[in-house]
Amino acid sequence: MNPNALPLPALAAIGALAAYLIGSLSFAVIVSRLFGLDDPRTYGSGNPGATNVLRSGHKGAAILTLVFDALKGYVPVAAVVALGWPAPAVAAVGLGAFIGHLWPVFFRFEGGKGVATAAGVLLGFAPALGGAVLLVWLTMAAVFRYSSLAALTASLAAPLLEAWFHGLGMMTGAVALMSALLIWRHAANIRKLLAGQESKIGQKA
Repeated sequence: MNPNALPLPALAAIGALAAYLIGSLSFAVIVSRLFGLDDPRTYGSGNPGATNVLRSGHKGAAILTLVFDALKGYVPVAAVVALGWPAPAVAAVGLGAFIGHLWPVFFRFEGGKGVATAAGVLLGFAPALGGAVLLVWLTMAAVFRYSSLAALTASLAAPLLEAWFHGLGMMTGAVALMSALLIWRHAANIRKLLAGQESKIGQKA
């Protein structure tokens, strides 16, 4: 699509809607069905995400879920960046994919917490930004073994890193909004962390 053929609001709306539909593909549920596993919304944390799929004991299914959840954030953003869309439209596409994961129209709006999809979106925005945020996540996960703590720390770091790399602007606002939603979706995990009841990475349901 030619970015100059439509007014910016229409371009952003079309891109966000398309990305939302892509983001609404809940790969935790899809992959689990393909492998004959229980629906991840019925065990563990009840979250349809890679960490909870790992609690089924099937590492392959968890890895595929992680990869595809990240790709559904990365591909739409990378595509519009390659097409030369303006920053506000790119931000709208990234938010659309992320919100689709949180509230997927194809799965009764019962979505995940958005960690992998957010990582994909950030990599699409700028590889250096996504890589830096991913490094924060990996470091915290390796040291403390809590996926939720790693995600929360990476969420706090993401808008700060975006502002550091590229200055304050439209993309900083989009990253900050994703971070705020991700932290909000981890409210139950925060309570469990404070109570010492949070499950560690790889712990079976």
